Amino acid sequence: MDHTMRDLLTRVGGYDRCVTEFVRVVDRQLPTRVFYRACPELHTGGKTPAGTPVYVQLLGGDPLYMALNAQVLERLGAPGIDINFGCPSKTVNKSDGGSVLLREPQRVHDIVQAVRAAVSPQIPVTAKIRLGFKDSSLLADITHGVQAAGATELCIHARTKQHGYLPPAYWAEIGTVKPHLHLPVIANGEIWSVADAIQAQTDSGCADLMLGRGALSFPDLALAIRARLAGEAYTPLSWAQVLPLVVRYSTELEARAPQYAASFIKQWFTYLRRQYPEAEALFQHIKRMKLPSEIKAAIIA
Repeated sequence: MDHTMRDLLTRVGGYDRCVTEFVRVVDRQLPTRVFYRACPELHTGGKTPAGTPVYVQLLGGDPLYMALNAQVLERLGAPGIDINFGCPSKTVNKSDGGSVLLREPQRVHDIVQAVRAAVSPQIPVTAKIRLGFKDSSLLADITHGVQAAGATELCIHARTKQHGYLPPAYWAEIGTVKPHLHLPVIANGEIWSVADAIQAQTDSGCADLMLGRGALSFPDLALAIRARLAGEAYTPLSWAQVLPLVVRYSTELEARAPQYAASFIKQWFTYLRRQYPEAEALFQHIKRMKLPSEIKAAIIA
């Protein structure tokens, strides 16, 4: 998610950290402006205004250039570096990045090892993978390779590349490898509700979870999960409480990136309508609008 959304969601609260969208690394050391564009929080100590650390995610298949760019991130003050081995995009996979690397566990190991060796020991280096490319037959090799390479943590999205984002998520598959690993393992995938979160923890054996699209649908999902785990009562945000977040997002996008604002706002509504009937009705009203100012006026009305 973009930094405006990271700001909004971390103000709502409940998140230990965020991860940027991936920065593509091919065959060169990238200029610093690329990293500042992906992670404006680097200007403020690598944290959102709410104080939540933001790790910068790199995606690429060349250990040397992944390492060189990790060193740039350390100099810029990134709180941590995440490596993306999970993106299922055909375009990304065709250019030797993302989940296509899961077909070659040794390459995954080598990339993590190169990045780990390139930065100071106190900088966390984490990895995000899927269960595999076509199936999960290499999952044990991949996860042990990531661990041997010195990763600080491992996040596993509970689907293969072939699954894409089609439900369900196979959280129990994570549970087949977690007992054999000593590094922290985080479960991810298809966590849309508190019930999903509890089931993901139960099936995977992971205490920690990574939220993605579920956080866009249910902005205070992290708080709701924490409350359930603590045995505390919790009332989720109402639509009346979420609406000011939408207005703020619209205002900031219109000012920062007017050419993309309309599509980004409507994209968020496609997630919000999963949780809020009011969002569905409003989405039907704005979906053909093209001007961000027009959309914001409809939201406020």
